[in-house]
Amino acid sequence: MADKNFLSWVGFKGEESNASKTNLAAGSASLDRIRELESQLNDLRSRRDITGLSKEEFEILATETAMSIIRTAQQREAKANSSAEKVLNESKKLASSTLEQAEAKAKSLLTQAESRGRKYIEAAESDASDILSQANSEAEDLLTSKKREGGAITATAKREADRLILEASTEVSEYRNWLAGVISEAERLYRIQSQSLDSAENAISQSRARLESAFNRLAELQKQVVSAISPDG
Repeated sequence: MADKNFLSWVGFKGEESNASKTNLAAGSASLDRIRELESQLNDLRSRRDITGLSKEEFEILATETAMSIIRTAQQREAKANSSAEKVLNESKKLASSTLEQAEAKAKSLLTQAESRGRKYIEAAESDASDILSQANSEAEDLLTSKKREGGAITATAKREADRLILEASTEVSEYRNWLAGVISEAERLYRIQSQSLDSAENAISQSRARLESAFNRLAELQKQVVSAISPDG
């Protein structure tokens, strides 16, 4: 108790004082210090065994008390240093462990994210491949269908062209046959007409010859009649 009071009187409060200083304001700490010193002074005055000592005895007691306080302070300091070092080591271990856990968790999260990213990429690539394959298939089907339609249209057009050519050829052939028939009929009619004209010319010539012969006979007969009825005859 005396050691603690003396340490408090000289201003050494140890761990509890250090802990309390961090929580008290400057004005409140000064007021508490004054009150504490007054309390310690009253405590010393109330002790007859200390106040009755001589100067030499008081110095010896003070020296022993100071040495005891110093040893106690050194022990507490060593203990505090050990505790601080232990706390520091534990803090370092905890920080290292926390850092390792954080790094492990970060790596795990990164791995999971990369895995999910790869899955998403693979899924997207698979979907894109399916869409591309479907588009190619649809394009090929459409191209095949258009080729069939084009082939059918071409075949129909070719058949229609062949039909028109055949009809035109038939019509031309029929026209040629008709024209040949017309020409043949015209030639036949021309020949008939020529023959008729020749026959008519022959008939006319024969008629002229007959008429001339008849006229000659009539003239001769007229001469005979005239000479017969003539008075000189």
